[in-house]
Amino acid sequence: TIQLANGTKKSVGVILPAQLTFNTGVPEIMETVAGGCRYRLKGDDWKTSGAGERFSVPGNSSFDIEVTGEPYHYVCHFE
Repeated sequence: TIQLANGTKKSVGVILPAQLTFNTGVPEIMETVAGGCRYRLKGDDWKTSGAGERFSVPGNSSFDIEVTGEPYHYVCHFE
């Protein structure tokens, strides 16, 4: 996780093939840098995200993410 001079926080990472659940405290934007994933917001259906795409996750919620092929590289923007 990094914090920029203007106070915004971001995290960068790689998810290897797995199915995981993440909880959120604040709203997040997941930006796909490379690879791809399936994701499911709490109470929603599965969707996909590929390189150059992004999806928003509400605060105080959770989402499932599944990576089955090449590793998923992302930047998470905390709002």
